Amino acid sequence: MKTRASYWQLLPFLQPHWSLFASGGACIIGYVLMTLLLPYLAGQAALYIGQGNVSEIAYWLGLATVVFLVRSVFQYWENIWMISASLEVALSLRKQVYAHLHKLGLRYFERSQTGDLAYRLTEDIDRVGEIVHKMSQQFVSSGLQLIAIPIYMLYLNWPLTLAGLILAPLMGWLIGRFGHQMLILSRRSQTQVSNLSALLTEVFGSIRVVQAFAAQAYEVERFNREAEHNRTARYRAERLKAVQYPVVGFLEAISIMLLFFLGGWQISQGNLAPQEFVSFLTAVALLLHPIDLVTQHYNEFKQAEASVERIFELMAIAPTMQDKPNAIALPTVTGKVEFQQVSFAYTDHQSVIQDLCLRTHPGEVVALVGSSGAGKTTLMNLLLRFYEPQDGQILIDGIDIRDVKITSLRHQIGVVPQETTLFSGTIAQNIAYGQPDLDLQTIEAAAKIANAHDFISQFSQGYQTWVGERGATLSGGQRQRVAIARAVVSNPRILILDEATSALDSESEALVQEALERAMENRTVFIIAHRLSTVRRADTILFLEKGRIVESGTHPELLAKGGRYASFYAQQFEGVRRTPDT
Repeated sequence: MKTRASYWQLLPFLQPHWSLFASGGACIIGYVLMTLLLPYLAGQAALYIGQGNVSEIAYWLGLATVVFLVRSVFQYWENIWMISASLEVALSLRKQVYAHLHKLGLRYFERSQTGDLAYRLTEDIDRVGEIVHKMSQQFVSSGLQLIAIPIYMLYLNWPLTLAGLILAPLMGWLIGRFGHQMLILSRRSQTQVSNLSALLTEVFGSIRVVQAFAAQAYEVERFNREAEHNRTARYRAERLKAVQYPVVGFLEAISIMLLFFLGGWQISQGNLAPQEFVSFLTAVALLLHPIDLVTQHYNEFKQAEASVERIFELMAIAPTMQDKPNAIALPTVTGKVEFQQVSFAYTDHQSVIQDLCLRTHPGEVVALVGSSGAGKTTLMNLLLRFYEPQDGQILIDGIDIRDVKITSLRHQIGVVPQETTLFSGTIAQNIAYGQPDLDLQTIEAAAKIANAHDFISQFSQGYQTWVGERGATLSGGQRQRVAIARAVVSNPRILILDEATSALDSESEALVQEALERAMENRTVFIIAHRLSTVRRADTILFLEKGRIVESGTHPELLAKGGRYASFYAQQFEGVRRTPDT
């Protein structure tokens, strides 16, 4: 269900910056007081204009100039304090939302759109920061003026003031109605922008596939549809504004014309002095600007409310994986891993692991074999605590992994994925990823284990060589060896290899395989095998089928049994022999 957030939820983010808001508030009060002096000064100048007294006119206009100057100084500093406060609020909010997202499990990110998350962390939070600035500065200033100036007008001439404000309730009701409709349209508009952002992220992240399948025209058409939906949503919001401003402006004009008529009538009856009327009209003129600002900012206030909803919708998502209150740091382990009657399902109708038992000894190499969907990767995801099993226990050196801190667990498990992901930065930063305090000597030692030191040294900048997004400036074999170095740099006792050579040519595969063999020394190793040629030397081979271990043993033992593994191996072996290129 969609969370209906309110601006009150921003209070914890405003409180740490109260001194900035207080300084800005003091300047706002000074600005409003200076504004209140202007109608009086205008009236005094008008009195002497009627008398033709130039020196008095110059005196009062000089005072007005000084008031304008002081007013401008107050306005400058209220801007400085309030923009500083609003930027701090946006920064705090962005940091907390981003940190919260990192606490969410893989399951959440598997269902989410990257572009939508990026939009919420950037555009939505910027919009909230902007409205905090406008609300704390211009909206508060306008609100105070809308209170103070009518009080001064009542003091000057209460019948004329009441006549001028006769349409105020109607204007307030209209602004509220327009604002409610603006909130609805803003929700739709921001959803469409998020969809557009998600589409761009998806397409540009898979541009090789798009071009390989000559799907450019299809993607352009898909983008055009989303862009059209975005245009339509934005147009409806802007059309509402286009209706609102003339309507409110027309009511303001009616009020002013009514004031001129009644003021002229009162002057003709001797109930109002001309200079008082000038002072009154000056106050009215000063009142028009805050009315326009309130009208405009109320729309933006309702638009930003949709962003507040979208941000706190993320904050309301409870992390699925959290440390227990009494969780301990996992001590240095030997690598003994046990799965005790573990069962896991992604949904109630999608059982993946069923009552599985497994025990490995320190330093043992275990290969997980089976067809796609057998549960091999899920089993390793459970060991890494990306997911929690519904039943059973997973133990490392006899310690239930649910009783230890997740960070300490993952620091003792190295992972070399099938699809190597590197980040924009230097080679050294990628090897030491997540551990910025590692020294270059440790990084180089890991690179040597991974067969990466030689090719890194050939670069003119060595370990400080910059790699592009996803490591695009390196070859597949080079990326994989950097990934191996990253996996072993913290000397983990457990290593997970997800078919790390499946996408490489024969020369690169040989270098990576040599690196893997060095990385596997004195570690408990789990190999997720898609190609059986990589598992022959494993100490134990486990054949998984529908989340169960149906066979286990060494490569020769399983072939001799003539069971599921032997059949699976024969299918792959025959497929290789029949391939024309082999």
